[in-house]
Amino acid sequence: MDLTKINAELRHKQPSEIVRWALSVAKKPVLTTNFSPYEATILHLVSQQKSDVNVIWCDSGYNTTSTYLHAERTIKQLGLNIDMFVPQQTVAYRNIKLGIPEIDTPEHEEFTRQVKLEPFARAMQKHEPDVWFTNLRKDQTAFRSELDIVTQGNGILKIAPFFYWTSEELDGYLKEFNLESENKYYDPTKALANRECGLHT
Repeated sequence: MDLTKINAELRHKQPSEIVRWALSVAKKPVLTTNFSPYEATILHLVSQQKSDVNVIWCDSGYNTTSTYLHAERTIKQLGLNIDMFVPQQTVAYRNIKLGIPEIDTPEHEEFTRQVKLEPFARAMQKHEPDVWFTNLRKDQTAFRSELDIVTQGNGILKIAPFFYWTSEELDGYLKEFNLESENKYYDPTKALANRECGLHT
């Protein structure tokens, strides 16, 4: 599969057309979410074309009350087929053992493995997807700016239909389809908004 050619062709397509193409080559697609800002856009976009798509939610256990309530409303509004994965350790137990360590330390690497990487690996092992829809965007981090709409790793096509969209365009999408965004989301593995979470590197 020539990803350079595919990305060149898809760059001028609408997100809905990108999803349609991806579903045409998918046998076991999944959609991942953390219900952070603008996640309702990708959840709506994909579920409108495949209502029963498996939606993987890796819940770190550190979400705000606002985020959990937003998730419940969005799941109900869109009729999402959610499969939730949580860490093997409770937050209370981890607080005694690790707390939330300083970034760029071995302890923080272990923290990230426990709350994000291990549940995600378990989800992928269960679902064995060939296509993975995600809401990555070019302007989110320096690393992501080097990616594209379609990337590939471990035999999985990663599809980011809104990759070249701006926040203003996503705001317009939310308004058009009466969707809400969640602005009180908290990711304890990132510390800074432009820091990678570990799933996409």
